[in-house]
Amino acid sequence: MSDGAIMDTSDFDAALDWQATHAEENGAPCTARIVRALAAAAKGDTAVAQRMTNWPGLTLKDAMPLRIAGGLHYLVLSGADDRLALVYRGEITDQAEVDALVCSVVEAHDAALAPWLDGPPQTNEAGRSASIMAGLLWLAGRVPAKFDMFELGASAGVNTMMDRYFYRLGETESGPSNSPMQIMPEWRGASPPTAEIDITAICGCDIGPIDLSDTDAALRLKSYVWPDAQERMQRIDAAIQLASERAPDVVQMDAGEFVREQLAKPQEPGTTRVMFHSIMWQYMPASTQSEITVAVIAAGEKASAEKPLAWIALETDPATFRHELRVRYWPGGEEEVCLAHAHPHGAWVEWSGG
Repeated sequence: MSDGAIMDTSDFDAALDWQATHAEENGAPCTARIVRALAAAAKGDTAVAQRMTNWPGLTLKDAMPLRIAGGLHYLVLSGADDRLALVYRGEITDQAEVDALVCSVVEAHDAALAPWLDGPPQTNEAGRSASIMAGLLWLAGRVPAKFDMFELGASAGVNTMMDRYFYRLGETESGPSNSPMQIMPEWRGASPPTAEIDITAICGCDIGPIDLSDTDAALRLKSYVWPDAQERMQRIDAAIQLASERAPDVVQMDAGEFVREQLAKPQEPGTTRVMFHSIMWQYMPASTQSEITVAVIAAGEKASAEKPLAWIALETDPATFRHELRVRYWPGGEEEVCLAHAHPHGAWVEWSGG
């Protein structure tokens, strides 16, 4: 539901400043200092410096600064080098000191950090499922409230376990109240509709899924969490606990192929098939975005009242960089509706839907 447009700048310092400002505006000043320090680290004689300064086109799609920031956080979490813990705890705030420290850490761990630049961040955030659940509650007044769901870019499958989470969305509650995962964002605006929903099945795909039962893989996932956000770290721990009880259903597959496979499956009458994703659309090639869009619209044209289809997306508006919850459904509601704006990691949701 996005046109694929993306921020693009050839200026390295401007790209770092944008990412740092974005972190600051979303409550992560410590992460912002680390990102700004990359400008100093890029002047060094390291493989990391060479790759950063010769990056072929700096885009939000690439999230290059957050790739290396994840690697730096991993060094602290794994115990390989805990010097940056002082920055993460807010004990060092002077930017010049942070610059010097980051430069020193990059020089010491150049070989270990360079591979972190090979792929985009894996930011599997349970807090984003608050918006997805709100979208389901809204849909429940328009289509059968039995949902067969599949997620694109599921990463570790944290949000494919959303049927096991408890939600308090304004005055609306949903899910098991005794769940270790308690999703209670700051809710702005009216509460979403109250409804009894039934998630009958939920699965996902990812080009490089993370196994939450693998200790090192789970630690890598935590590394991409901004260290300012301890609540997010706690949510990953809760997800790991739930995954140990019943592993999420996530397959390694190209998103376009996965969509075709899911849409071709038999659909139970009285069940709504739902494709959903959050903060991942921007990372896919434009050709894959187009392929998926065409496939879903074609499937929507064949949907019926007994076998509806819906598309829920929490993604970045490329024009404003605000994160929007948008929903389409077939038949009857083919035009997408923007129901809310949300914090990128689920801290708050501003509801505007009915």
